[in-house]
Parts: sequence; C-alpha cells; structure tokens
Amino acid sequence: MGEVDPAFIQELEHRPKLSIIEAEGIPFIDLSMLNSPDAVSDPSTLDSLVSEIGNACKNWGFFQVINHGVPLEQRRKLEKASRKFFAQPWEEKVKVRRDEVKVLGYYDTEHTKNVRDWKEVFDFTVQNPTIVPASTHPDDKEVAEWHNQWPDYPHELREAFEEYAEELEKLSNKLMELIALSLGLPADRFHGFFKDQTSFIRLNHYSPCPAPDLALGVGRHKDAGALTILAQDDVGGLQVKRKSDGEWIRVKPTPDAFIINVGDIIQVWSNETYESVEHRVMVNSERERFSIPFFFNPAHYTIVMPSEELTSEKNPPRYRPYNWGKFLITRKGSNFKKLDVKNIQIQHFRISELADHLDGALSVI
Repeated sequence: MGEVDPAFIQELEHRPKLSIIEAEGIPFIDLSMLNSPDAVSDPSTLDSLVSEIGNACKNWGFFQVINHGVPLEQRRKLEKASRKFFAQPWEEKVKVRRDEVKVLGYYDTEHTKNVRDWKEVFDFTVQNPTIVPASTHPDDKEVAEWHNQWPDYPHELREAFEEYAEELEKLSNKLMELIALSLGLPADRFHGFFKDQTSFIRLNHYSPCPAPDLALGVGRHKDAGALTILAQDDVGGLQVKRKSDGEWIRVKPTPDAFIINVGDIIQVWSNETYESVEHRVMVNSERERFSIPFFFNPAHYTIVMPSEELTSEKNPPRYRPYNWGKFLITRKGSNFKKLDVKNIQIQHFRISELADHLDGALSVI
C-alpha cells in the first residue's frame, strides 16, 4: 500500500497507542463437554458452562473458546488458501473485486467511521445465493440475490471455504444455544431466525504499515449481526474496549482458539442484558497479519426486537423493532462510498434515543 495516504489517518483521539495493554480477564471457556455425550447428560456440568458464557457476555461481550470441536485441519486449509490468494498481484485479485452490484468478493478500500482501513478483504456468504432485500425502501418487498465470486487461484479456496463454513455454522448454533440458556430461555429460542441466514466469512489481510501510530487495520466499531467467531494468526492486533474503564486492551493470540463476541442483534434480543462491545484492529510496521471472522447473521426477513420473555412492565423493551435485511443492505452500501453522516446503528432504534429523522427509513412499527 506504500506511504500512508491521508485517507487512512485516524483523528487524533482515535489513534492507537503503541504501548500495549494485554487483556487480562477476557474469559477462556472450554467447550469440550459439548463434544462429549456423557458430559452433556450431567446437568451440573452444563449449568456451569452456561454460567461461564453468561458471565463472559455480561462482563466483557468477548470470550475465547478452546476445545470447540472445529477440526484444526479445516482452519489451516482455509488460512493457507487465504495467504495464497492475497499473495497474488493486485491485477489478479481485482478480477473478483466487489462493487455495488457484485457485493461479495475482493475489496481494498473499505471505510470504518468514514476513515479508510489499512487492509484488504475477501467476502463470501455461507448460503449461495444469499437472499436480501432489493432496496432499502421500507415498502419495497422485492428481494435480490447475492452470489459468491470464486477466484481462479487458488483452486482449493472454494472447497476450503465451504468445509470451514459448515463447521463454523455448527459451532455458532451451539454457542447460540448456550447464550439462550444463559438468558433463561429455551436452548432453541433463536434457531428459527437463522433458517435463511445472511452469514458470511471474511478473509482479512493487513500488510505492514509504515505508520502504525496513525492508521488502523479496522477502525473502532461494533458488529451489527448476532455473533462473530474470529480466527486470528499469531501476530495479533485485535483490541477490545474494556467496559469497566474504556481502555483499549489487546487480545493476545492463543493457538487454535476462537475469539467470540456478541453483536448488536444479541444486545437487542437480550434487551441489553448483554452488550455488543467496541473493538478495533491495530497494524504494525514489520509483520503482515491474517484473520478470518465468521459473522453469524439471521435471515433478511427477521424483525429484530427485544425477546418478549425478557421484557416486562419494570423492564420495558429498549428498542423499536427493525428489519434486519433493510439494516444490512443500508450498512453494506456505505462500504462503497464515504458518507456525509454516520452510518445506521442500532442506537437509532433505541427507544430513549428519539431518532425521529430515521423513523420512516427502516423502522417497521
């Protein structure tokens, strides 16, 4: 990417500090019991795991899982294919470049909070094609299809992606069951929302940056979907904004673990029992970094709203319902141009935040 273009430079208050605070306290959760039929039959063991998940979601919004059941060879296969793809000349990668019509594929000019990210990415959806609304207009019921683009090289990328996606979908469903139980809900409470999922996997490549004190791999943000499962390499760079004091802390890479964070949808479904937490990615001047996040997202027709079981007269709903598909394509459109205003956020649907200017845009009440 060469010298640092001004488009990459963060505002002063958002520039990363090169002195790093390591994350102490982000929970490690052992999921081995989920892969053992005997262990699941023991209610006390399951109760303990559910409690760990609940505490992690409430106190951090992030946790790491080990012994998760995803075969290591599937992850390694996709990581290797990812490195091969990004090592190609730019002229080869842009053959599968995404745009406002083909919204999946390669991209290297993504913005977060209207500042360009120091990264290049490749996006694939889990369901191919993925069905989404045709427009952001609330009265438009037409749908469109998103189709994956597959590069000619490496030829094994598609197979590696499909195998990995299948395993991550299984893990996501297990985690959603544990989260539901931790909220006092039936384990399958959220299953129906993911029947026609809009989930996707992203391959990230962060090249060495000559000014890691000015730019970020990904600027501060919260994930809009339900759940994110991140595989990162040994270089690291993920930072989480600690809820207790707002300090940015680095999540130290752990071999073969996955980093999990709850997204905005879980924040709404739980009526803020759990909170989606801001995070960002630092870059460094010496080593390139690779990561693979899996974004577990519901069907486009999902109306996201606080779960009825978690609301009452004393704890009324804190969000107005919104259509996930309309929300998704509004966010997606912002990837291709710098906005004059902040992108759509769940805060626009928070009942205490009277965002009247957006009432007609996406609210479906």
